[in-house]
Amino acid sequence: MKERNLFLFDFDGVLADSLDLYAEAVARCLLRIGTPIVKNREDYLALFEGNFYESLAAKGVDLVAFAGAAKEILPGLDYDAMKPFAGLIPVLEALQKDHLLAVISSNGFRTISRMLERFGFDRFFQGILGSDFLFSKKDKIAHALLKYGFDRTRTFYIGDTTGDIREAREAGVRTVAVTWGWHSREKLVAVHPDFLVDSPEDLLQMGSGLGI
Repeated sequence: MKERNLFLFDFDGVLADSLDLYAEAVARCLLRIGTPIVKNREDYLALFEGNFYESLAAKGVDLVAFAGAAKEILPGLDYDAMKPFAGLIPVLEALQKDHLLAVISSNGFRTISRMLERFGFDRFFQGILGSDFLFSKKDKIAHALLKYGFDRTRTFYIGDTTGDIREAREAGVRTVAVTWGWHSREKLVAVHPDFLVDSPEDLLQMGSGLGI
């Protein structure tokens, strides 16, 4: 009998192709509150070398003011421009047959829930922990372990940025970096994830370490 695992997926850059949409939106939010620290895509991606919100705070951004600007700007985004990455449905369908899947993200619950439904992914995931729950992914992972009753050795966080991998490692779970997302393969290799995958199908082919 297969041993049941907990798979915790990041949303943006793993499930959803949303980089251009959010890079522009975050730049607008920061400009509105008088801290225009994002001038280009590279500036934006650098915020994800650690925890996104901690990176903003370290650069002098008032997180309360940022949240206020986001509440005004984000509802007006063209969410139809956000697309799912190709090849995910058969992989998610296969994984959820024997394992528990949830989303842990820096995005908000409502946006994630809405987009999962639009993508046809909602039936695969048992829960969502977004930015409106906690800012720290490390803390959200710890909460998920308690909520779902899984040991750290049977838990895998699937992310696309160096910050994802660092926070998941700090939480004590196994780390899976995907190369189709926001940070380059070279950046991800440098933080030594437990697994590095180049396509969604590779999530099913990572070997006996996953126990699937």
